[in-house]
Order: sequence, then C-alpha cells, then structure tokens
Amino acid sequence: MSEVQLGQYPPATHLIVHLSDTHFLANDPLLYGTVDTDSTVHRALAQLERSGLRPGALVITGDVADRGEPAAYRRVRHLVESAAASWGAQVIWVMGNHDKRVPFRTELLRENAADASDEPIDRVVVVDGLRIIALDTSVPGYHHGDLTSAQLDWLADELRERAPNGTLLALHHPPVPTPLALMSVLELRGQSRLADVVRGSDIRGILGGHLHYSTHGLFAGIPVSVAAATCYVMDLSAPERELTGVDGGQSLGLVHVYGDQIVHSTVPIGEFPTATHFPAAYLDAIEGLPPEQRAEKFSRQTS
Repeated sequence: MSEVQLGQYPPATHLIVHLSDTHFLANDPLLYGTVDTDSTVHRALAQLERSGLRPGALVITGDVADRGEPAAYRRVRHLVESAAASWGAQVIWVMGNHDKRVPFRTELLRENAADASDEPIDRVVVVDGLRIIALDTSVPGYHHGDLTSAQLDWLADELRERAPNGTLLALHHPPVPTPLALMSVLELRGQSRLADVVRGSDIRGILGGHLHYSTHGLFAGIPVSVAAATCYVMDLSAPERELTGVDGGQSLGLVHVYGDQIVHSTVPIGEFPTATHFPAAYLDAIEGLPPEQRAEKFSRQTS
C-alpha cells in the first residue's frame, strides 16, 4: 500500500483482496462448456501483481470448486497460494454451497484425511490485529444457506473478546436482499438469529459471495460487501423473473481498512483501453507542497 498522504486520511492499515465463486473444475477449465474459470483468476492475480499492491490477505468467499472435486481444489490452491506467497499474504478459504467439506479440508486446509470431518468449517485468522472469521453457511446437498445453533454459539463466544483492529466476517451467503427472485430462494435462512449475535460486536464489515454480482448493503448496522464471481456474472438487467449469467463483468474486491472506517472497492478484471493517465511524476510534483498549493499545481498540470 502507498504510504503517501495528500488528503486528510492517513494510509490504510490493512489491505484485503476479496475474490469469490471461482467454480473450478477438476480437469476442464470450461464451466458449462463456455466460461474459462481458470483464465479469469489468472488475470485477476496478474493484475494485482502488476499493480504493486501487497495485500495482507486474500479472502475467497466460497464456491471455490463447482463440484467439490479434489483435483479442482488442488489446481485453484496452487494458483492462489503461489501468488499469496509472493506477496506475503495469508489465504482464507470460505465454504460455499458448491463446495464439499471433506475435500475442502484435505485439499485447501491440508487436514489429515483420517481427521477430516463433515462438520461446518468455521475458522479464525488474525492478520496484524485484524480478525477475519470464516463462517460456513453451507447446507450439504442444498444451495441455500443456514447456520446451526452450535455455530452461532461459537461465533458469540469468539466475539466476546474484541480484536485489536476489529473483525471482518466472511461467509458465502450474504445477509442482504437480492432483486433476483430465483436467487432469493437460495438466501441465508434465519438471518435474525445471526443479527442477534453480531449486533454491537466489533465486526466492521461482512464479506460475501454467492450472488454472482457485486452489491452492498447493511446488516444489523454492519456494512456488507458482496464480490462478483470470477467465473460468470448475473445480469441484473435481464427480463424480470429470468436468471441469466453472462461471461463478462467479472471483478475482484479491495478492502482498505482504516482506523475509523473500511472502504470497499470493485476492480474490473481485464485489460481495457486507457482513457486518461497521470504518471507518478504528477504525484512527485505535488507531494511536498502545502494542501492549497497541491490543488493549484495539480489543476495547472491537468488543465
């Protein structure tokens, strides 16, 4: 992250990359015979590498594999963890409705096969004082989401102690409404029970996936940010009562954590024509000037 401060806000204390719904297959990158799931993730990671951004963590909010195949998990794990290792970033995998718990444990979390259970996969990772809780909302054999009483009790116990830099909650089924009627059938059930647990806690943001389009909302007073899928994206402009996924509009999320707030940004994945460009020299020219002179000099240089 840049350490330059030109405005009233200091640099972010943490940067988290948010990806979702990679839907990898075991031996064929073409989902539904048309969508190349691998290439979009490759492009996303290459884009981050070129940017020079160095996140502290990569959070992947579920549906990592389309059919829960062990070979699919191995392929996506190698790709994502190789990039994360070069950045010194941690990887936080979150269960989705397409994932299967046992291969998820053995292939992504590297648990011993003899110890790999089919119980919910709820984990806590701390990144420089920022607590990230991965909560498993999947229901084996179904596509809607839910949470057991035991999971909610576990979450409540975890949240009793506040983290130094607060908490992010990462889950697959986001607790926000959707305008897509068929997607609402697959929503997270019993959301009021979750709200009772998280309300008033140190959770500063909720990261979700599942919907296959980028959206934002508020849940129990907490901002919710949903990352669009890297495989295909739902067309919200499709005719009402229809559900249409398109091979376009894929994006990743950047989560900048500040002392008093969190900012969520959506970054389109791909290469696009340049419309305007200000090289680093512009920043160098105004960095050491007082605020009023910065604005005046920048205005002259860009007019």
